Amino acid sequence: MTTEGHIAALERRHQELDRQIQAEMSNTRYDDLTVAALKRKKLEVKDELYKFTTTTQ
Repeated sequence: MTTEGHIAALERRHQELDRQIQAEMSNTRYDDLTVAALKRKKLEVKDELYKFTTTTQ
């Protein structure tokens, strides 16, 4: 996979995690632990995305 392809995949994963967080939080009885885990994964993806975008510039 090329660097651009990997960045695009990370961006899609970041957006998907954001959608999952929003969907979970829209439930009236959402699970705080699930939301926290999703946010943690989203942050990990964002950190990895940052590493790739700063090294390619």
